[in-house]
Amino acid sequence: MAIRLYTDNACDLELDYLSQLQVKVFHMPVTIQGQTYRDRLSIDPPEFYRLISQPGVVPTTAQITPGEFQQEFEKVIAETDDDVIYIAFSSALSGTYQSACLARDLVNPQRITVIDSKSASVGMGLTVIRAARAIAAGKDKNQVIAEIEDNIRRIQHLFIVGSFEMLKRGGRVSSASAALGNLLNIKLLLHFVDGAIVPLEKAHGFKKARKRMLDIMEERGNNLADQLIGINHSAAYESALELKGMIEERFGCRNFVISEIGAAIGAHVGAGTISVFFLTE
Repeated sequence: MAIRLYTDNACDLELDYLSQLQVKVFHMPVTIQGQTYRDRLSIDPPEFYRLISQPGVVPTTAQITPGEFQQEFEKVIAETDDDVIYIAFSSALSGTYQSACLARDLVNPQRITVIDSKSASVGMGLTVIRAARAIAAGKDKNQVIAEIEDNIRRIQHLFIVGSFEMLKRGGRVSSASAALGNLLNIKLLLHFVDGAIVPLEKAHGFKKARKRMLDIMEERGNNLADQLIGINHSAAYESALELKGMIEERFGCRNFVISEIGAAIGAHVGAGTISVFFLTE
């Protein structure tokens, strides 16, 4: 029995690449000044960052509805004998996983598997890539699910937020804290704990934060040279390339996937953010 693999745009992989992997994508809506877009369909990352750079603009995101999932799942179940696996944006960050679970229960719980990635962006994307490769290799549903669960357990996320501006606009830090952080050039280094984004450290300046990112990567990583390393950025491509070069030199890594953060994640972190994703033991 064939397997159809789904994910959502929070994985931040390019749509052409996902198409090559034969992964289908659900798209979350993002609203900017009253206009609603579908991330990477009706608005691409450069246009998104241009719009939110305007003073006072606060983008908002919404979960994918149960009805959207139900419509797609019903079509697959009715027209094919395929099983469905959907790898969802972390349930700690969005209600999309719960929406998919509701649709699964309404349609066919035996043939539809909904998995909480407990991750986001290319961290989630690396899990999707591994699942797609397992399916292409002919592994059965249980084997594919086991590979997905292994990746979820091992995936590491490290983020350096470009500025406090979007955190302030979204109410995640106070105006005073944001002003002080920007004045002192403090950079936040964040990671994931149980699917949620959690502050890890603060550093004075981007270069010091990036050095700590690489140090932590060395502490947590396992056989980094043999891994597919994920890097992404929000309107900071040159910084992403610099980080790639440093990782190549320090760890001997040769396999990378680099992408730009889309609206689903960018609405919360803003421009100038850079991230790295890899596996621990």
